[in-house]
Amino acid sequence: MHHSILDLAPVPEGHGPAEAIANSVDLARHAEGWGYHRYWLAEHHNMPGIASAATSVLIGHIADATKTMRVGAGGIMLPNHAPIAIAEQFGTLATIHPGRIDLGLGRAPGGDMAVAMAFRRGHAADTFPQDVVDLMGFLGDPREGAAVRAHPGEGTHVPIWILGSSLYGAQLAAHLGLPYAFASHFAPDALEEAFAVYRQTFRPSAQLTKPHAMLAVNVFAADTDAEGAYLRSSMQQAFARLRTGRPGKLPRPVEDIEAELGPSLLNGVNHALRISAVGAPGTVRKTLAGFIDRYAPDELILTGQIHDHAARLRSFEIAAEVLRDLPEAAAA
Repeated sequence: MHHSILDLAPVPEGHGPAEAIANSVDLARHAEGWGYHRYWLAEHHNMPGIASAATSVLIGHIADATKTMRVGAGGIMLPNHAPIAIAEQFGTLATIHPGRIDLGLGRAPGGDMAVAMAFRRGHAADTFPQDVVDLMGFLGDPREGAAVRAHPGEGTHVPIWILGSSLYGAQLAAHLGLPYAFASHFAPDALEEAFAVYRQTFRPSAQLTKPHAMLAVNVFAADTDAEGAYLRSSMQQAFARLRTGRPGKLPRPVEDIEAELGPSLLNGVNHALRISAVGAPGTVRKTLAGFIDRYAPDELILTGQIHDHAARLRSFEIAAEVLRDLPEAAAA
């Protein structure tokens, strides 16, 4: 089973976007050596704690810094963009880095309603399914005589994924015969039903002959369970602040997260982030094995916003080690 990384290029408190981007490049280089299959970046806007807003630009930067690992979007929020523009951007990326670029597509704006209006300029219709089809056409075989063609883009056949956290994305991915990535790392409530709908209604396509479902998991791995929980507290605080309308840079970890957030808010945060593997290698191994047994994903994508860069590197290194020997560990 392939394992990959989803990165939001987090900007920790006390640091700026330049350091965040440099940290992502460093993580990507290490991840390639640790055997990660893909390195995806996510489009978010109006958030001072995330430096991946210009996602295609950062994908190119990461691809330049690596050699063999696939690099892509997890994802591009397509309602923000004209399909032809995304086709040209990712067609260019695929031309520079042939066989290495992925394009995951989301239906949300990647920010609040002010962001949506800033991008869409009053356009309120939901054209996501048709936009996906149009984008597939721009990146597919050359269409002689078409009024608009993507140059570069057409003929690159950049693999397209549908991202989602509800049945909508599962149904669309199945209908179009595309791989499906579920946002279980922050919105897992519909996970089992979405996977079931996707697998049961999947229709083979030129891109994919059978369903391919990706599970997103938060990972906070360290030498001890206590240290893993401590590292996780940064993301718990960031998620709580986002939910309460106070987005900011990635907070420093705290020893007592319940005292920091209060029991009620913490319970809500932990419910949303429950697809997480936290702790020492043995604990992370057991948790990941449990997720694999329960949800039977075709691929895992790991994420984890950790304030200290060295600790973040170590967390993904431990996760890679665990996943390499997971079949033996599970059998034992």
